[in-house]
Order: sequence, then C-alpha cells, then structure tokens
Amino acid sequence: MSTVIEEHHAKNILYPPGGILMWIIIYLELITFGAVLVAMVWYSKDEPQLFHESRLLLNTSFGAINTLFLLVSGFFMALTVGTLKVQNISKSKLYLKLTMLGGLLFLALKTVEYIGKIDAGLTMGYNTFFSFYWMLTLFHVIHVIVGLVILASVLRTLTKKPENIIMEDVEASATFWHMCDLIWLLLFPVIYLVF
Repeated sequence: MSTVIEEHHAKNILYPPGGILMWIIIYLELITFGAVLVAMVWYSKDEPQLFHESRLLLNTSFGAINTLFLLVSGFFMALTVGTLKVQNISKSKLYLKLTMLGGLLFLALKTVEYIGKIDAGLTMGYNTFFSFYWMLTLFHVIHVIVGLVILASVLRTLTKKPENIIMEDVEASATFWHMCDLIWLLLFPVIYLVF
C-alpha cells in the first residue's frame, strides 16, 4: 500500500497540487467565466430594469442551497485527499462518496430549477438576462458532470485496486472539483443577488 503515497519533495510553482497543467486549465476556465460575467454586467447597464425583473424570477433559495451542497462537497473532497495521504482507504472512499453525493444533489436541484424555468417559458431566447443565465449555469453544470465522472473513476480505482492509486491524480481530481466550487461562488452572487 506504500505506492498510495507519492509526495513531491520539490515544492515549487512547477508542482502545485494536481500538476501545473491542471492549474493552467483552471486559470483558463476562470478567465472564460469571468469574461462572460463581465459581459453580463456590461449588458445589464443597457437594460437595468429588465435584468432586475428577470433576476427576481430566479429562486434565490435554490441557488443558496446549491451553494451549500457544493461547499460541503468540497469539504469532503479535502477530507478525501487528507485521509488518502495517511493511507486510510476506507475513510477516503466514504468521503469521496459524500463528495459525489453533494455534486449529485446540486445537479438534482438544478434540474428542478431548469424544469421550472422551461415550464415558465424562461428559456435562453427569452431575454438578455436569461441568455446569460442559461449560458453560464449550463456551462457550469457540464463542469460538475465532468467532475463527477472524474471522481467516479477515482472511486473505482480506490474500490477495486487501491494499490494503483496515484496521489497526483487524486489531487488533480480534487483541484478540478474545487474549481467547480469556485466558479459557482462567482456565479451565484452575480446571477442570483446582484441585479
């Protein structure tokens, strides 16, 4: 089981948790989401009343609960990495399952929210606000789904062949998952609270 722990002794900018490539991806994703959020704020200056009235059609409670789901999920992901570093496979599997449960709950509540919006006719073409709403939240949902697939792969290895787990891969998956948290923490206040 000693192969589980393969620490980097060279702690510098070239070897952050998850690897430098993962961090490049994260920065690119944050720049992309940030640029669209800036564009949304820019467009809102032309139609402040429309953006305000449209924002009031969102369910802020759903957004807040989903924020809680992702934050708790991120906490369990951190516990997964921590327990794996001390080679506690059973606790790592439990924490990873709880991480994934948080992501699944997020997707379930988002689906309920989406169905409500579609039933009310608040689709992407409804107005400028909802074009941004759908673009940003659907892109984030895709990231959460990809993150869950990555976490499922890690869980499968932990369950079937824990001796094959590579700590760098687990850290990379954790880094990606935390990126999903961070993006939502940017989206939630701007979309649900600001306008």
